[in-house]
Amino acid sequence: MPKEKFDILESTCVPLPFDNVDTDQIIPARFLSATSREGFGDNLFRDWRYPKGGEKNSDFILNNTAYNGKVLVAGKNFGSGSSREHAVWAIYDYGFRAVISSFFADIFMNNALNNGLLPIVISEELLKKLQDLVVKRPDTKVKIDLDKQTFTIMSTGDSVRFNINSYKKECLLKGLDDIDFLLSLKNLITGYEAGKNLVK
Repeated sequence: MPKEKFDILESTCVPLPFDNVDTDQIIPARFLSATSREGFGDNLFRDWRYPKGGEKNSDFILNNTAYNGKVLVAGKNFGSGSSREHAVWAIYDYGFRAVISSFFADIFMNNALNNGLLPIVISEELLKKLQDLVVKRPDTKVKIDLDKQTFTIMSTGDSVRFNINSYKKECLLKGLDDIDFLLSLKNLITGYEAGKNLVK
């Protein structure tokens, strides 16, 4: 399923300064039976947002209206645990387009890139600085330039370059998933096959 194109994103952030957040905390297993990717955002961090039998936890950051934006600032080792792709679906469906951390579980990172969500790795020092800044100043904005592969805290000028697989970068820039990318090469593939037939 194609996602929206990702080029330059300027946004406020939502801080989630907890280390070792696993996929069951992101989307509890009891919500994995749905067959469509839509609607998972309603249950993002469900047991933190609505513990005690569904009572709203006003202390949890996603329930605090002071914080909003398309960038989730997570702690270290985000997305560990089971390989459920639904965790990424929930984050994307909620409205996030990028997640910042100092370390991601490999499977989560691959799932994110496959589903239009950009995971950005920065140093632990810069991550802590960003977390503290966003908590104190919810209006703090960051700028992500995917083409240049730069991440910038706009109020401080802190800017770093992040790494991303060149193929996944192209898919994000064009809003394509793996199948869409292959379909975009249809004419090239057809031409190649026709050339092979002519040689024969």
